[in-house]
Amino acid sequence: MRYLEQFLDQLTFQRNLSMHTVTNYKRDILEFEKFLETEVLSIENFKYMDARNYLNHLYENKLKKSTVSRKISSLRSFYNYLSDRNIVAANPFSSLPNPKQEKPLPGFLYENEINALFDGLDRNSSMYKRDLALLELLYATGIRASELLSLKLTNIDFNHSIIKVTGKGGKERVIPFGEKASRALQDYIEAHRDAIGLCEALWVNHRDGPLTSRGLRYVLDMMVRKSASDFHIHPHKIRHSFATHMLNNGADLRAVQELLGHESLSTTQRYTHVSKEQLRKTYLKHHPANK
Repeated sequence: MRYLEQFLDQLTFQRNLSMHTVTNYKRDILEFEKFLETEVLSIENFKYMDARNYLNHLYENKLKKSTVSRKISSLRSFYNYLSDRNIVAANPFSSLPNPKQEKPLPGFLYENEINALFDGLDRNSSMYKRDLALLELLYATGIRASELLSLKLTNIDFNHSIIKVTGKGGKERVIPFGEKASRALQDYIEAHRDAIGLCEALWVNHRDGPLTSRGLRYVLDMMVRKSASDFHIHPHKIRHSFATHMLNNGADLRAVQELLGHESLSTTQRYTHVSKEQLRKTYLKHHPANK
């Protein structure tokens, strides 16, 4: 498809989308191209009714609503690109409704479960200081796994207790952290300074190489095992916990939005629903009239 590579270049270099996201766009559009060939259609003569047929085609393949929504969104963006360049007269996907989805509430850990993770850390481990600093920073800031792993020493300002992270779309934001995280970070850096300098990354593994996303998941899994807990954990669950605990303790919604790097306030508002749902469950469980 002669327009595809130019469109993907725009996503990569102008919109700064991740390689994973760009790959999904490419896959969705190539699948769409096969549909065009089957229906003997072209990009230029594809109309709104054809778009409705394509939507039905996706449903017939028993795809999840989230997958269908992503594919339609990819094609809507692609046709916006074509329309802006007068390659097509109109975007056939512009009026096509996305499938309605019920977004699940974010999973989070209770404060006692977070404390269990800290208590379960192996103080005799050679990587104890790293694990403590890693967990302290994740819980103190709510940053994403990718933001955590891309941190360098130069991103940390200990004088003002802030870190600078690069989030989605290459957008930078500054996040404060507390005394416990500061102390744990400094202890870790002092203990592993040579390895950190050699691999030019803040987080190192037990071989003194840079910690990967797979390695981070393993570290967190081991924390759960050592805490004798039975819940599943991933970096985003700690992020959810950070947001939920902040709001539960009276933090302003827009402040939490800025800390998390959410573009939309509605995304952050999901955490208030978590708090309300937990309040409802607590009421139903403990009020004597419900027993």
